[in-house]
Amino acid sequence: MNSGPTAERIYDAVKRRILTGAYRPGERIEVAALAQQVDSSATPVRDALHLLVGERLIETRSGDGFHLPQIDAPALNDLYEWSAQVLLQALRSWETRRGPETQNTRDLTDADAGEVAGRLFARIGARTGNAEHQREIQSINDRLYAARIAESAALPDWREEITAVQVELERGDVPALRRLIVAYHRRRERVVMETIRAFHQFGRRS
Repeated sequence: MNSGPTAERIYDAVKRRILTGAYRPGERIEVAALAQQVDSSATPVRDALHLLVGERLIETRSGDGFHLPQIDAPALNDLYEWSAQVLLQALRSWETRRGPETQNTRDLTDADAGEVAGRLFARIGARTGNAEHQREIQSINDRLYAARIAESAALPDWREEITAVQVELERGDVPALRRLIVAYHRRRERVVMETIRAFHQFGRRS
């Protein structure tokens, strides 16, 4: 075990496991086992999980510890709809208030769908110049991270979709971006049952 692991390192490690599908929806998170996996003692892991409860990535059940939230098709559809609404509102705000463009300097060629989509949509939020928009988009990105990985099995052309959004983002073509954002989320609503099934395969491969 590392001597004196930082709270930030433990939080990042725990969050990464949650986001990338180490657990299935509804699964109980064993603190002792997780602490061993991230090379830590139980206390900082428990502290990290409490922070993730505040971010709505984890939930607590009375007398039964920490669990990944249970998710069904209506709940996932609601989250897709909310994601689309927030991004469309961000695009509307570009007309009156636009912050500086942020460039992604990291090579995302081998990144998973959760990271690629999340970074792209974060750029849309950054260009609003509105910190509240940016925080809400980041929250949605986190909550949808594992779903985006799961949905990529049903949508093998997801990189082409993202590339199309990126092209219009570079151009600053707001009407085209609106159309693409709506189409992106509607496609995912149509394959929500496949995504839920893939979700429940998570954890078995970790």
